[in-house]
Amino acid sequence: MTQNSTGTVTGFVLGAATVAMGLIAGAFYVFACGVMPGLARSDDRAYVEVMRNMNEAIQNPVFFLSFMGALLLAAVSAWQLRAAPCRTWVWAGLAAYALTFLVTVVVNIPLNNGLAETDTSASAAREEFEDMWVAWNVVRAVLSTLALAFLARALVVYGRGRQASAYLASAAGSRASR
Repeated sequence: MTQNSTGTVTGFVLGAATVAMGLIAGAFYVFACGVMPGLARSDDRAYVEVMRNMNEAIQNPVFFLSFMGALLLAAVSAWQLRAAPCRTWVWAGLAAYALTFLVTVVVNIPLNNGLAETDTSASAAREEFEDMWVAWNVVRAVLSTLALAFLARALVVYGRGRQASAYLASAAGSRASR
């Protein structure tokens, strides 16, 4: 693979990581700003039923592709760019999303599973679930938005470096540089 095609693949991976991160940050943001406040207006039975349905429906290949893809693409990008000027931004994005992922696995998923399996009243189930799930979802929204911002910054720095390299390469071959 030539240097130019390697750079293209590297840039594509960073761009794909940024897009996947944007999708995930957007999902958590929409839940924090719209879905959960709207659902909070529901009675206990409707709240529990809708949350169970959403928690089941979200487990689909499209969501998993972006949820896992953001992590894997950011990790691959961090490895590819480990010596590049934008590496700090990529690693910061990876770290912020790794924390998001950890919160999801340690807090939100167990809460979802507990809600699905509980046989207590809707009122009791909601009481055990709602406040903690909403608070930790806000944490996920903030962390994933930070991860998106870090990766977007990495894209800018990466692009500037590619432009400078292209300029220097063309200048090296010009008569003026001889």
